[in-house]
Amino acid sequence: MSIPLVQLAFLDQIKGFVAVGRRMSITHAAADLCLTQSAVSRQILTLEQHLGVKLLARGHRSIAFTADGERLFRSADAAIRQLQDIMGDISNSTQSRAVTISASIGVTGLWLLPRLNAFQKLHPGIDIRLSASNRVGDLNKEGIDLAIRYTNAKLAPGNAVRLFEESIAPVAHPSLAIKPKKSGKLTVKWPLLEFEESQKSWLSWHDWLDREDMQNAKTQGILRFNQYDQVIQAAVAGQGIALGRLELIQNPLDDGRLVQLMPARTQGQAGHAYWLLQAQETPGAECQQVMHWLTDEASKTREWILPVN
Repeated sequence: MSIPLVQLAFLDQIKGFVAVGRRMSITHAAADLCLTQSAVSRQILTLEQHLGVKLLARGHRSIAFTADGERLFRSADAAIRQLQDIMGDISNSTQSRAVTISASIGVTGLWLLPRLNAFQKLHPGIDIRLSASNRVGDLNKEGIDLAIRYTNAKLAPGNAVRLFEESIAPVAHPSLAIKPKKSGKLTVKWPLLEFEESQKSWLSWHDWLDREDMQNAKTQGILRFNQYDQVIQAAVAGQGIALGRLELIQNPLDDGRLVQLMPARTQGQAGHAYWLLQAQETPGAECQQVMHWLTDEASKTREWILPVN
């Protein structure tokens, strides 16, 4: 039979009893509760007097549960653990934490990082954590809130948001003095810069070298890099011609560090694009603000079209 709620006046004593039971030591329980040993001993004695039974059998430097003590400990320990878990979850949900965004190394360095300063000015109270990796992992297991992934509509998750497509065109530093071509043949007298780890044919020079509008490209050599941002850094340094993923390199194209040399190729709606994935079906308020900001920036990227001069 349950006792009335008003008679549950010994919760501190039960907490002390559970602490002792978990450690089977009054000394260690006292340390866990930041109390003295005598205070914990008095809690156990008061609880025993209230219940009218012995809960612990005390020996020389040892303690053990009585049968009644074992019954009470199992129930009280389970109840207190549940309270600890629930109160911990509530506390964590009310505390601000960083919103983690996962993206490839190239997308992080070329598209995300140049925009983060503007986000921090708009939302100074929201912390961002970037997880830059070319590996696709499990968002929930890795503590990732949002992810930008390069895939197509068939492979994108159902709740993914299409950020922007991809336009590819040769780009180079203006110091190479290559005149951009809207049509006609482009003479290539510089090394080609290539992202060697790409498994996508449209991101490699192989397809472009077969085009009739590129001359002498095969004779100039190719410099290969294992990260796409390195390809762009080499192009900005004037080391050759790169296949520019225009939406990712908007900044160096805008400020003149790179020049688009030919009209861009696109894959259209069925091709690969950049998609925003979310780990939780209903993300928190801060995560939603980051999502809105990312989609706004993506909208600006879609509207940005660089003509060939």
